[in-house]
Amino acid sequence: MKELISQMAKALVDHPEQVSVTEVTGEQTSVIELRVAKEDLGKVIGKQGRTAKAMRTILSAASAKVRRRHVLELVE
Repeated sequence: MKELISQMAKALVDHPEQVSVTEVTGEQTSVIELRVAKEDLGKVIGKQGRTAKAMRTILSAASAKVRRRHVLELVE
């Protein structure tokens, strides 16, 4: 899941070398934290949060397949 989010974020931003993805694993839920350059944050969020919502939807569908819950957080 970490690699999936990383690939999507790198395709969206102007500075792909500054994309950082960390995963905090719990018992049933994993939190995936996405950090991008400050000037790229708007591109990852998108208009009215549509891009971020789409990334969360894809992550949700992929996590359902492995029967584990994943949550995406955008960290400034």
